[in-house]
Amino acid sequence: MSVTPQPVPTDEATDAQPKDERLADYLRGRVEDGEMYFKSKFIADDVGLSSKEIGALIVKLQDSVDDLSIERWSYTGATTWRVEQTN
Repeated sequence: MSVTPQPVPTDEATDAQPKDERLADYLRGRVEDGEMYFKSKFIADDVGLSSKEIGALIVKLQDSVDDLSIERWSYTGATTWRVEQTN
């Protein structure tokens, strides 16, 4: 007896936007009033990405997004990132 895998339901809104843009938009929304500190595992559900995906994308965003300052802040069990608007 074989089991046919069922497609996993996806959220069309999150699929329509590339992952890096979705993360950048989320961060922009959170830093409108100042800076933000976060660990990937705590925002993963909000962004619809895994903490590993966020970790890989945040490094890419450091060099590609001009309106956000993103820096590795500390490491205690997981990396803490600091984000603020630059303009």
